[in-house]
Amino acid sequence: MSGFVDKKESIRPWGSYTVLEIGEGYLVKTIEVNPAQRLSVQSHNHRSEHWVVLSGIANVLLGGKEFVLKEGEHVDIKVKEIHSLQNATNLPLKILEIQNGDLLSEDDIIRYSDIYGRV
Repeated sequence: MSGFVDKKESIRPWGSYTVLEIGEGYLVKTIEVNPAQRLSVQSHNHRSEHWVVLSGIANVLLGGKEFVLKEGEHVDIKVKEIHSLQNATNLPLKILEIQNGDLLSEDDIIRYSDIYGRV
């Protein structure tokens, strides 16, 4: 499948994501993280990711370091790099995620820790 898709929202315990476009070797989605929530600490064997903060403040864990990204700022996550995303504020966080790789599937998530018990 390639090109724009019917926007399909997937609900998660931390918020939701919506796939905007899928192409050969790439996938584009928005991720909305609810206030005081976080994604699992994870890595991917088959894809890299590029995150751009659209609104809110993102607390990012990447390669053992923690830092904050504000609206318009971005980060690159390499294949197999351990990472996580947190919204430590009381306002919504929205990021644009661009995935690149040969397997762009939710099956390519290796979880190391997760506050929702999904490890």
